[in-house]
Amino acid sequence: MTTLPTLLLVDDEPHSLAAMRMALEDAFDCLEAPGAEEAWRLMEENDVQAVFCDQRMPGRTGVELLTAMRERWPETVRIIITGYTETSDMIGAINDAGIYQFIAKPWHPDQLLMAARNAARLFQLTRDHERMSIEMRYLARSADSKLDKRRQALREGLGFQSVLRGPSSPLNAVVAAARQYASFDVPVLIQGEAGTGKAAMARAIHYASLRSDRPFFDLDCTGMPDDLLEAQLFGAKRGALPGLVTTKVGLLQKAERGTLFLSGVDSLSPRMQLALLRVATERSFQPLGSHETLTAGMRLLVGSHRDLRALVAEGAFRADLYFALAVTEVALPPLRARPGDIALLAGNLLMEAAAAHGKSVHGFSDEALAFLENYDWPGNLRELSNEVTRMLIFAQGKVLGPELISRHILQAQPAEDGADRSADRVLEGSGTLKDRVELIEMRILRETLTRLRWNKSRAAAELGLSRVGLRAKLDRYGVKPPKGAVVAEED
Repeated sequence: MTTLPTLLLVDDEPHSLAAMRMALEDAFDCLEAPGAEEAWRLMEENDVQAVFCDQRMPGRTGVELLTAMRERWPETVRIIITGYTETSDMIGAINDAGIYQFIAKPWHPDQLLMAARNAARLFQLTRDHERMSIEMRYLARSADSKLDKRRQALREGLGFQSVLRGPSSPLNAVVAAARQYASFDVPVLIQGEAGTGKAAMARAIHYASLRSDRPFFDLDCTGMPDDLLEAQLFGAKRGALPGLVTTKVGLLQKAERGTLFLSGVDSLSPRMQLALLRVATERSFQPLGSHETLTAGMRLLVGSHRDLRALVAEGAFRADLYFALAVTEVALPPLRARPGDIALLAGNLLMEAAAAHGKSVHGFSDEALAFLENYDWPGNLRELSNEVTRMLIFAQGKVLGPELISRHILQAQPAEDGADRSADRVLEGSGTLKDRVELIEMRILRETLTRLRWNKSRAAAELGLSRVGLRAKLDRYGVKPPKGAVVAEED
């Protein structure tokens, strides 16, 4: 059953109350009060949406009553009914009581009913607005809280927690130093071989800094022509370059109050070194085709594949630019110096690749990890990522075994001190022809058997040997399956 809106009718004349009730009682629940005291009591006991009050009453006037009601029940709509139309009374009522509408006597029933319906609608709209305002305030606080949590998760996901390493990794000391540098708004020079994770380290420094809420941009300068590099960094006016029909905003402007990481600064030409020196020391630059000098307000991080100090000594890199960029330095170790991190890195790369390609796997076998840990990874993380992806593509089971590993990695002789690269230099090294050929033969035997999961029948057939001949060579070189290796059934 629908509840009717409640009105309070206040008038000291009984016939006026009766007339108002007759006009409104079909659409509203009407309460009646002959004076201010009774009206106040009814307001305290009921949820009244609108008050129709006569102005001229003994004791307290309608304006005085509605003024008091406005303080106590501000959302209730207030309507004055009066036979007097003095301008001073009307202005006073509007200012003091917040009157919604005047109804002059004598009124028509339809006029009164229309006023009541409008008042009830206004009351409901006011209630809805208040409810929505409360909900919006709550949602705003909730959104701010969620935003703070997402920012924190972003910092953690892209910060130093994303730089994977083991408990005894040589990278731990590097990360500890980088954490210290992150909170100081100074340039950082990140040096390391290609693929060692310089961009990830720069991103981690940014998200651990006071600029973490601002944008992060990175650009690899290696091999980029000067005019294109200038346009990317400084921006360019329309027509400054062939085919440029609109003004281009450079990264120095896009990264305003954020962080810009420039990788490959060791490959910069003398012209670009001078331009970058101005940015690093004067914090200023000019877009291509413009005479306007702009201010760079970003934090500058740079990466180098080669030792910049050595390049300065050779005269290949400006000394003043080096000292401007190398306020603090971070040196990333190559992957061959982090054998204890290989299992963790390979496992994470495998899970990422499996999710990206929709292929379910559980991980690597111990034997496969032994081969991966033994290799020196000249291409560092990029080469490891490529190898893991290739293994995933050819995997038939949930656990990836050594038979999926590339041949040049399998041919690395297992050793406690790391990968044995001697066979790679066998053609240039010393020793008799017999010794050098035997070394290569031993490596080929181990690679073939590992790839074929130590199935000697298949290995002998592939190598063009009899099973007896293969067994003799294995005994001669001491080639045996690693402990725990999965051996396929013989044909």
